[in-house]
Amino acid sequence: MRRGMRTLMVLGVSGAVTVGAVVTAGAAPRHEERQREIHNVIYLLGDGMGRTHVTAARERYYGAAGKLNMERLPNYGAVATYAVEKDSDRPALVTDSASSATAWSSGVKTYNAAIGVDAYEKRVATLMEQAHRAGFATGNVSTAEITDATPAAQFSHALLRGCQGPVYSDASCLPKKADGSYEDKPADPTLITPIAEQIARNGTADVILGGGLARFEPDDQEALRAQGYQVLGSFGDPALPAQTAASQRVATKGDLAGVRRGKVVGLFNRGNLTVEQAKAKLPADAPQRQEPTLAEMTRKSLSLLDGRSKKGFLLQVEGAQIDKRSHANDAAQTLGEIKAFDDAVRAAVDFAREDGHTLVIVTADHECAGFNIIEKGSYTNAEAAAPPANADAGNPANNSTPSRPASGAKDPARSSGPVNGAGANDPKNFGPATFRTPDDPAGVQDGSPEASLWLSYLSGNHTGADVPIYAYGPGGRRFATSQNNVELYGKMYRSLFDTAPRGH
Repeated sequence: MRRGMRTLMVLGVSGAVTVGAVVTAGAAPRHEERQREIHNVIYLLGDGMGRTHVTAARERYYGAAGKLNMERLPNYGAVATYAVEKDSDRPALVTDSASSATAWSSGVKTYNAAIGVDAYEKRVATLMEQAHRAGFATGNVSTAEITDATPAAQFSHALLRGCQGPVYSDASCLPKKADGSYEDKPADPTLITPIAEQIARNGTADVILGGGLARFEPDDQEALRAQGYQVLGSFGDPALPAQTAASQRVATKGDLAGVRRGKVVGLFNRGNLTVEQAKAKLPADAPQRQEPTLAEMTRKSLSLLDGRSKKGFLLQVEGAQIDKRSHANDAAQTLGEIKAFDDAVRAAVDFAREDGHTLVIVTADHECAGFNIIEKGSYTNAEAAAPPANADAGNPANNSTPSRPASGAKDPARSSGPVNGAGANDPKNFGPATFRTPDDPAGVQDGSPEASLWLSYLSGNHTGADVPIYAYGPGGRRFATSQNNVELYGKMYRSLFDTAPRGH
């Protein structure tokens, strides 16, 4: 069966260690002090980015006493991320990106894999839809496929996040019942319409930048152009039954640079955008080198949205590859993606400082993989020949002596010693990833035992840890607390709508 029935915002941050804290670097920002009215909200999400991800990236790039751009924001808090079981309000303690994104975009808890519906499969409005209907300009930016869970939750509705397109299938779009059969098709056909089709026809976001060209077809390009969008690249040849890399043309950063105003869709890869570390190693003429960075997409989105509406704008920006490389237990690429995301945070804050009416929120949807900073020279339980003994002859906290020294019994088949990234390529590789930092002596190399930053992973999947949240600008203080992810929706809604009339 070809496509199903046709039908039909932008955010991001990570967890906190202390809650309710307001951390000020230097003097309080003058825009925050004056509590100016809010015209714009920029929501930046580091997918899978937990508190340790932030700490490790800071130490890697700026040293122990340094700060990432997000850490320089004056307001700091924590976000609980749990989902709920389907058809109930019973907590599911570890969320996925779809249920978490639905929580902050619509203010409801839902089941894992659900987008824009509650736990009982009822469609719920999104903040981006509400902002668009109220006359705000809107933008959605991601380094993932634009149909992926985090961006999709702002401008689509689906019973399953896998219902992305380009074709419909029951397996991708309909949940299964307890007996293994598929649920009946819902009365609302939108909920099983491929997400790509929804995005191309609902007009919810004025600026759409990311990956996922393979999810779209020529009729989607036609639908977008009919609504006044500039479509960068080509969605394919309508004469072909299915599109391929040969028939479609991805957009390039050169195409994006040429856009001056108006609504625009730019898809720069047929799948997710290329990991920055891998892209940097490619030849200068490699097509992937023509993909814009997240910071570049953020700056262009801001230039297109600023002034488009007298009311202001809502922009969501996702650094998606932090999560994807954490799933792969590749510490080197994970750190590089956090840095790329933090560069986008800098672009957003630079705009907000100049504008004075912009609220910037930085957070995460969940933590991924139990990322840990371990003591130099130590190793993980996964590398041990046997579980540590259940005995405590004394209190090691009193003398700082590790209860299991690095010279203990390691399993030689599973412990390869320090490595640097790409751990997922070898199932026997449980060695820590090690990285030099600016604090290390000259000559210390990544991957060596002498490097000071030692990193390990607990698993290859999400965890239930709270994530940090940072905020800057008018209204930023309301995020400096311990909160549930559904509360973010209400706080952003009030930031956009509960203000004095605007005008330029």
